[in-house]
Amino acid sequence: MPTPTPARTEPKPLIVIVEDEPELAALISVHLEKAGMHTQVCNRAQHALKFLKKNFANLILLDINLPDQSGFSLVDDLKAQDISVPVIFVTGNIEETSKVKGLDIGADDYVTKPFSYAELVARIRAVLRRTESNADQNVTKNVKISDDPFDFCGAKVTPLRLEISFPDGATLKLGRKELGILAYLNAHPGQVITRKALIHSVWGMHADVRSRSLDQYIVKVRDLFADHGLELKAFRTVHGIGYIFDPRGESKEGL
Repeated sequence: MPTPTPARTEPKPLIVIVEDEPELAALISVHLEKAGMHTQVCNRAQHALKFLKKNFANLILLDINLPDQSGFSLVDDLKAQDISVPVIFVTGNIEETSKVKGLDIGADDYVTKPFSYAELVARIRAVLRRTESNADQNVTKNVKISDDPFDFCGAKVTPLRLEISFPDGATLKLGRKELGILAYLNAHPGQVITRKALIHSVWGMHADVRSRSLDQYIVKVRDLFADHGLELKAFRTVHGIGYIFDPRGESKEGL
């Protein structure tokens, strides 16, 4: 008889709790963990922004009134960084105008304090179900967390955990844009890639192709590999055009 294939265990969703009241944040965290979720508590908006720049999250529970800035402005900051994460506002502000504003700027739900934890969990699950099959699984425009790990010039890249592992034993968090760049290059070996194509693939179609941000990320990628004893000889600049990833050494383009 054939050996049965073990059932695939679904990863637990990561919920970022942005709440400046430590006791309430801890209590929410306990209830969500009991409901089968992972949590990350951030007591300031900027703490949450810093975390989300480097880590994928399935949903944000976001207080409107935070010490350093409002939850509304944090949502604007996330959009400016092209970080797309479902948001549920959790707040003591019961004014209808506040609720309308929260929903207008793109929040997926709005829960007012006090609330039951059973209801909160149900609302989170409802939002996760709605977003599970769409682009909210994207880390960047061209990478989903469900994508398979891949090898790149001697390093192993794991989209699910936003991690890169090197032969020297180091495993590090990989930034979203760096991951997007590596994934795009890996998917187009031996091809000359224009700056415009790479930027639009990773940043989106509305990105400014004149921006020098791409160059800064390319430098970060090269430095990261060099720090761990790997050279990116297969990844070369094609002057006036863009780049080429040529792992087989078949092309003479670039320098």
